[in-house]
Amino acid sequence: MTMKHSFIIYLAIAVLILPAAAVAQTHSDLNGTWANVAALPPDALTRQAGGAVSKTTLDRGVVRLDTVPGALPSTRAPSYKSEFQAKVKYLADNESKTDPVFYCGRPGVPRIGTPRRVIQLPNEVVFLYEDISGNTFRIIPTDGRPHNKNANPSDYGDSVGHWEADKLVIDVNNFSEDTWFGEEGYFHSDTMQVTERLWRAGENLVYQATVNDPKVLTAPWTMAPRVVKPSTDPIEESPRCIETDGARLLNNDHHQQR
Repeated sequence: MTMKHSFIIYLAIAVLILPAAAVAQTHSDLNGTWANVAALPPDALTRQAGGAVSKTTLDRGVVRLDTVPGALPSTRAPSYKSEFQAKVKYLADNESKTDPVFYCGRPGVPRIGTPRRVIQLPNEVVFLYEDISGNTFRIIPTDGRPHNKNANPSDYGDSVGHWEADKLVIDVNNFSEDTWFGEEGYFHSDTMQVTERLWRAGENLVYQATVNDPKVLTAPWTMAPRVVKPSTDPIEESPRCIETDGARLLNNDHHQQR
């Protein structure tokens, strides 16, 4: 083989490999452990002692930004059809009695929020969660396969992902109707579809989701982006959830965890 032929072969290999490498380099590196923002209390704790009231600001692991590059426009609350607005208000006003999470139910998607750990592999991404309802995981294929048509409806749905430049975009469907997709009584139907987007903003992880449920919503709802800090806290096994206090609650408590 002459030097000229060798050069041509190497050039052909480079033409085939470089575009793929260039595409791979545009993906965000989502690997890592992230702050457990789902299980923490509100931003400030109020303490009353001896007639004095004091507030302590907490670091919840969430970065507060006015704007997040790459984020979609968002609204504070989803828009429910008129015939469902009374139901949403009732669920929210009586959260301690109506919210499945109060009774060891799973939070579902996108309510569970950002994973505690992301393991990014060539053909799939693994999410590990640490939640009061129990440790759970999601495996999101990114190799172009379609949704599993034989999957049973579930709390976290059936997920398939793909990359759009630096963002991991996840399409989730086939949900059970047992979960809320957000606080304030945000119930959904069995036709709910969720699009999750994850990407990096410096050292932080950005999470944003859009909920589409034409049975109950007047339009798709996009939540505000959540920017989460990296964490060195280990993922620990959650204790078994045994609910014995729900029946004893005398008021309409709100846990305000997510």
